[in-house]
Amino acid sequence: MDLFLDFLAAFGRQLQSPTLSFLLGGMAIAALGTRLEIPDAIYRFIVVVLMLRIGLGAGIAIREADLSDILLPALAASVLGVGIVLIGRLTLAPLSGPRPEDGIATAGVFGAVSASTLAAAMVLMEEDGLRFEAWAPALYPFMDIPALLTAIVLAQLARARSAPVAATAGTAPGFAPVPARGATRPRIGPIIADSLRGAALSALALGLVLGMIARPDPVFHSFYDPLFRGFLSILMVIMGMEAWARLAELRRVAHVYAVYGVTAPLVHGGLGFGLGWLAHLATGFSPGGVVLLAVMAASSSDISGPPTLRAAIPSANPAAYIGASTSIGTPVALLSIPLWIALADVVFAL
Repeated sequence: MDLFLDFLAAFGRQLQSPTLSFLLGGMAIAALGTRLEIPDAIYRFIVVVLMLRIGLGAGIAIREADLSDILLPALAASVLGVGIVLIGRLTLAPLSGPRPEDGIATAGVFGAVSASTLAAAMVLMEEDGLRFEAWAPALYPFMDIPALLTAIVLAQLARARSAPVAATAGTAPGFAPVPARGATRPRIGPIIADSLRGAALSALALGLVLGMIARPDPVFHSFYDPLFRGFLSILMVIMGMEAWARLAELRRVAHVYAVYGVTAPLVHGGLGFGLGWLAHLATGFSPGGVVLLAVMAASSSDISGPPTLRAAIPSANPAAYIGASTSIGTPVALLSIPLWIALADVVFAL
């Protein structure tokens, strides 16, 4: 009983943090019909600054780290990215209607990583005094890219299987004409290149490289680090307003996406926490690193994923995967951060 009460107390403390307050505040003012608008260019600038800061910090840490400590957590992140999409293919896609691409794309977005959720988790953990390896945020691409690749390949295979049906049924509802040849051979190279060119991933990769090969410590400590929390608070307001606005899109698709949006972050985060705990037993991966891995698994991509999947899986309905992710998945993932921190407090205190 005491263990459960300690867990609830830790969870409650995290819900009172400034970061989550800005998220809930953004949702509240959007619900009240605010005229507040933050230009998209400012949003993208904030994301680039945050990801550069995360990348620089991770790169500086990797420069000093033992690479053998990174290998197992990186493998766990890749397994999670692929596994989350496969779970969605087996559970959500069969229930998503006549086009399995909708469910696969949604699973791909949920398998990829949210930059804003990752940044929020880092601030919450620092406030709670939960330490993590400075290179742990660099696990981002090890989960993000395999998830997007897996979703794109599965969607192309699904379209290839439906090609004979489309050919014989003519203009059957829900099926776009699909060439009989070519669809069965997904081109992996361009998919990887396109993912790496995404704004968030590019900024993170640039920060990583500069942190490892240059000496950016002065600008990191004087510019990027002081701005991090302030910019994150603005990003949380934007995410809250966006989440409320996207609810209208989610109403256009099946209720199964709403159920998936609520449950998937919790299931995926639990899987991430479990694999992180195994990495802890094997290599001494820190409790904070375990929490970050759980947060990345629980999150759904809000920057790199949607445009990548929209270009690679044009037959998928954006209202399904963007609505499920932004309006439900992202708020649930953000609000679940205290859950993983509280769980770590209990598990690693035993």
